[in-house]
Parts: sequence; structure tokens; C-alpha cells
Amino acid sequence: MRRTRIMLGLVVVALALALGATLMPSGTAHAANNAFVRVAHAAPAAPDVDVYVDGTKLLSSFTFGTVTDYVPLAAGQHEIAVTPAGKPVSDAVIKQSVSVSAGVSYTVAAIGDTDTTPSLVAFVDDNSVASGMSKVRVYHLSSDAGPVSVATGGQTVIPNLTFKNASAYLTVQPGSYTFVVTVKDSGTTVNTSADLTADTVTSVFALGLLKGSGDTAFKFVAETASGTPTGLPTTGFAPNSAQNAPLALYSGLAITILLLGGAGYALSRRRAR
Repeated sequence: MRRTRIMLGLVVVALALALGATLMPSGTAHAANNAFVRVAHAAPAAPDVDVYVDGTKLLSSFTFGTVTDYVPLAAGQHEIAVTPAGKPVSDAVIKQSVSVSAGVSYTVAAIGDTDTTPSLVAFVDDNSVASGMSKVRVYHLSSDAGPVSVATGGQTVIPNLTFKNASAYLTVQPGSYTFVVTVKDSGTTVNTSADLTADTVTSVFALGLLKGSGDTAFKFVAETASGTPTGLPTTGFAPNSAQNAPLALYSGLAITILLLGGAGYALSRRRAR
């Protein structure tokens, strides 16, 4: 019996370690000391750049419209410099200090065009997601687009988003979505589609210029990161989905389950007597 208990204990420990290795994101082992940072190139005036952190080159020939994965960065203050590709830090077009906290995820975007002073804008990200669900967030990084609204499935989900800001997170059922972005000053609409999968966080970046053309034209770039599941599935917005049942139906099912459970318990008590 004692040997059996020891073997069961070892199995439980092994499973816990395996699950931990599966669920913990890269760098979690050092989360007490590190932040997690990704960089977005949203400056159409600078097609290719190099990015330095504290004087050390982090990215080479970083192309407009590109978003990196999250990488660990020691908590504290850092100097980020952006230079034209191949140029030294002394030729930086952007040089700015940012402060990051341990265990927190950030998006740092380089912005700037012929009418906008080059600079960095930082966002605090939240990659936690209810198990089985998906989250999506929109980052407005187009300097000449003005305020925008976002709709999907015939419903406006983001009524007003302005330059250098990010929306709140939308928790949704996994599925395929078409987002209709309306530039409120001109009434121009632009569609973008995304396949949102369970336990992920999708970031949609609005980049480029309405007055731009070619590579600098107004566009969307979607990046998906693995989320950190936080609990049981919850209901989320799911237009055109069979999973988007009315709240009354969910409530009715819950009440029915409770009533059936209570009846079963009462019956078992009578039989026991």
C-alpha cells in the first residue's frame, strides 16, 4: 500500500510538471525579474530601421508593418533607439526611455510620418483569457485616420478609438470574424477578417496612412499570441454563431439543471430511508 501511494505521488508530481511546462509562456521562470515586450513598426516614414535597447542592437532591417513576438526584458528603465537601417545609434531618429515592470507584457510601437514627430508609444497588454475563449484588441496607429469605430456581425463593438490608443479587450467565442472599421471623419469603411481560435489573444493593428499608397497605405496587421487560460469558459460575443444563444436560454438551462439536480438528490434521500 505504501509503495502504491509513493508511485501515485510521483505520477501526480510528473503530471504537474508536464502541465506547468505546457502552460507557462517562454520566460515565465524568470518572470520575477523580467517584463515581456514586443515591438511594432508603425512609422510609414521609415521603411526599414534598426532597433537598439541600451545600445545593443535588438532588430536589424525591421520593416514597416512588422510586429515581433514577445521577448523577455529585465524589469526597470531602458533606452530604446530607432535608427535608419545600417546606421549607428548616434543617427537615431527616435531615442526614448521606457520603464517596464516584472511579469507585465507590453507592446512598444514606433510611430511617425512626414507630419508626425517620430516617437514611441507603449501599451500594457493582458494575455489572460478565459479557457476555451478568445480575445481581440485593436491598436490605432494610423496618424491621419482620425477617430474610428469597429463593428462586427452588425453590432458596433468599439464606438470610438483615436490615434495612439488601444481598445479594451473583446472576449469572443472562437470563430471567423469580419471587422468593419469606419473612419468617422470621412465615412470610409475598411474590412478586415480574422480567424480567432480558443485560448489566444489577437491584436489588430491599424497602420499606414489614408493618404498613403503602396506599402504605406492604410491597412491592418493581425498578430496572435498564446493566451494564458484563467478559468472555465464564459459566454462571449459571437455574431452569426450557433454558440451565441440568448441569455434567457442559458438561464433556463441553468435553472433546469439545478431543478433536476435537486430532484435527484431528494429521490436518493427517500431511497436511502
